[in-house]
Amino acid sequence: MPVKIAAARKDKSDKKVRVPSPQKRAARRLASQRVVGRAKVTHAVVVIFLEFFAWGLLTTPMLTVLHETFPQHTFLMNGLIQGVKGLLSFMSAPLIGALSDVWGRKSFLLLTVFFTCAPIPLMRISPWWYFALISVSGLFSVTFSVIFAYVADITEEHKRSTAYGLVSATFAASLVTSPAIGAYLSANYGDSVVVLVATIVAVLDIGFVLLVVPESLPDKMRLSSWGFPISWEQADPFASLRKVGKDSTVLLICVTVFLSYLPEAGQYSSFFLYLRQVINFSSASIAAFIAMVGILSIVAQTLFLSVLMRTIGNKNTVLLGLGFQLFQLAWYGFGSEAWMMWAAGTVAAMSSITFPAVSTLVSHCTDPGQQGAVQGVITGIRGLCNGLGPALYGFIFFLFNVELNELSPGPTIPGPPFLFGACSVLLAVFVAVFIPEHHSVAVKTCSSNSTNLTSIQCATPVPASDEDIEPLLQDSSM
Repeated sequence: MPVKIAAARKDKSDKKVRVPSPQKRAARRLASQRVVGRAKVTHAVVVIFLEFFAWGLLTTPMLTVLHETFPQHTFLMNGLIQGVKGLLSFMSAPLIGALSDVWGRKSFLLLTVFFTCAPIPLMRISPWWYFALISVSGLFSVTFSVIFAYVADITEEHKRSTAYGLVSATFAASLVTSPAIGAYLSANYGDSVVVLVATIVAVLDIGFVLLVVPESLPDKMRLSSWGFPISWEQADPFASLRKVGKDSTVLLICVTVFLSYLPEAGQYSSFFLYLRQVINFSSASIAAFIAMVGILSIVAQTLFLSVLMRTIGNKNTVLLGLGFQLFQLAWYGFGSEAWMMWAAGTVAAMSSITFPAVSTLVSHCTDPGQQGAVQGVITGIRGLCNGLGPALYGFIFFLFNVELNELSPGPTIPGPPFLFGACSVLLAVFVAVFIPEHHSVAVKTCSSNSTNLTSIQCATPVPASDEDIEPLLQDSSM
């Protein structure tokens, strides 16, 4: 009998030992309180949709204001504005990403959305300040980078690609619909109403981030990293580019990406302006063109891409996409009729399979532990092209005196920058031929003196790019 009593007392004492500590109980209460307001992919989707919907509305007014503000050198100034914005984004993206790892995603999401949308109301108030602020806003125009980090914080690795695809599809949906709505409002109510509606949408986006979007980075990760200094390696925009020469396969892939994305980035910045001022597309036609290319691009990437990958293989799919891009740019370069632009637009949609195929090729050629580093190199190359491409296209338009509503006397090449882009893509095809289908590349992911938190994050694969699913020609105002 005493033995049973002792055993019972021992069981009770064991149960007392297993009672959670006050800290654990407090942590559980906090967790239960935040179940309703926890971070979700839906939050990221809404933020992206509202931001790019606001800018898509401004497609027609932006082209008008750009022409009125710079009547003599419209293409050159457009290229310089977008080029400065792209280069500043390239320079600031690593630093903002590193700081968000320490201070949390929400504060930097609010910062990037605010400064990206800040120029919108100035379009009608002061066009000069509008374009100046667009250029400077490149320092913070990295919403996609923060959004992808946000999604990575809250999704399991095997579900991450689906979440990235949802974010990219939302980006596509916002730009398929908003230019047409903006063109309708502009035709019936004037540009001032369009700017007002876009400003309201931007304010809603900022308010949504401020009041609704919860923090995605766990408290323990932020608290453990608080006070850690940000190393130059983390903030150096050229850090990833210096890794290019460490492996021949990485070098070939990066040269291919650079030669093919440089003209594509330039095309994004000037193509709608080219359609409006040189080919004489109406606002409604431009909106319809964006919708057509966007819808066909989504079909190409969701249907044709998977079929091509299974039938002809990864590398051949990349080559086929580059071939479509080459044909499209050559057609834009020599075409001078509206129907030629529409026909080339269908080819442009098919060329959108190139970069998803490149990202998949990189993942097949890379060890699992090196995915983040190699994909980061590709993203760095494309970020650099976002700065160089628009400036290059604007300068070539200026050299060939292609301006506004009429072409230069007796031109043989209506769109010289597009022909230059075709030559660049042709070189990319030659380089891509030598990329091996399967090869294990080794690129150093983190320095030995990094913090534990940084080491963990470096080992985690990151999204290849915000444009792995390339839905359509991006609006030059973004």
